[in-house]
Amino acid sequence: MESMEALVAHIEALSAIPEELPHLHSLLKQSEDALRSQGPGLAPLLLHQLDPSKHSLGYLYILEAYLSGPISSDQAGGFLLSVVDFINSCSGDQIRLAPDKFIQVCKRLKDQVMQLQVPLQGVALRTAIRKLQTSSEQLTTIHSDFLLLCILAKSYKTGLSILEDDILEVDQPRDLFLYYYYGGIIYIGLKRFRTALECLHNVVTAPMTTLNAIAVEAYKKYILVSLILNGQVPSFPKYTSSTAQRNLKNHTQPYIDLSACYASGKYSDLEAFIQSNVEKFQSDNNLGLVKQVLSSLYKRNIQRLTQTYLTLSLQDIANAVQLKTPKEAEMHVLRMIQDGEIFATINQKDGMVSFHEDPEQYKTCEMAEHIDSTIQRLMALSKKLRSIDEQISCDPAYVSKIGRERPKFDFDDFDSVPHRFI
Repeated sequence: MESMEALVAHIEALSAIPEELPHLHSLLKQSEDALRSQGPGLAPLLLHQLDPSKHSLGYLYILEAYLSGPISSDQAGGFLLSVVDFINSCSGDQIRLAPDKFIQVCKRLKDQVMQLQVPLQGVALRTAIRKLQTSSEQLTTIHSDFLLLCILAKSYKTGLSILEDDILEVDQPRDLFLYYYYGGIIYIGLKRFRTALECLHNVVTAPMTTLNAIAVEAYKKYILVSLILNGQVPSFPKYTSSTAQRNLKNHTQPYIDLSACYASGKYSDLEAFIQSNVEKFQSDNNLGLVKQVLSSLYKRNIQRLTQTYLTLSLQDIANAVQLKTPKEAEMHVLRMIQDGEIFATINQKDGMVSFHEDPEQYKTCEMAEHIDSTIQRLMALSKKLRSIDEQISCDPAYVSKIGRERPKFDFDDFDSVPHRFI
């Protein structure tokens, strides 16, 4: 036990001196096997001798070793408290010296709260993300874990502080796919379909050499959200990988067929199609979203009427979109007016609806502020992209790769160089 006491003494002495932290890190790595062999016996060190805020690096190594063994049901409550307390109080500068250890502890927390079916207790992962990041633009491997817990807890707003960051630094492609896929689900839960579509779009169009299950599931939701929001599914943009363009539709055929049925505009046909494929949609956990697609067809058909008619009776609208009564038509029209999806007035006396042009003149203070903030955001993004482009252009590995791929020319051959190499 002398060696363990000596290690604790080193942790206490060296943690207070920033210049000595690398030396402490080296000592801790050499002691990993000894720490793991102690197992449950490490608990007194965590509870009584070490301060997670002052001795964060040493505390992290000991906590990870303590958690490497099985956790009994009697220990589960204490486990959650100790990990959450550590995450909330630890020093970011210290734990970033051993990021893999910190990630392992966070993932153990995620697994435990899922096993206990208390996902909301994993909200401390939001703090863990901030401490692990070197900047808010960095995507960590625990981003997706945190968002998954938010989804399981149906606490969608909790994930917004993470989702509103601009992500520009990614280490693992899988983290990116999961981050935007879970982000799309959260925005769907909040009925923010436009932002949900952007997240799912990022998954579907992300670079990939082989098709992955995350992209397939994202494309299913992408189709459904596109129908709810725009009434149609756009074609793949040019920058979508050839892998996605070739294979995604083959793995989502019922959703492609649903889109085609939706385009016909016939509510009864779409309802019948959904009913015949209800088990498939249910097994994909998409039945609720599919039902919203069905409901949105009323709205889409009413919008089509505004493109043809200036005035219609509520009875005519009910007949055209297959609603049972004029009262139902009135409710749909009123909801669409309130949501700004159509511009119309209802004459209650004679049951007539008059459709109007968009009254927005784009000259209010609020609109000017919105346009200005959008321009500022685009300028900042453009500046960042130029900086990234310069970094890539100077990267030795990139320059070497491009040099190998380009043909060599003599100065006398300059006039014959293909345009794409100039």
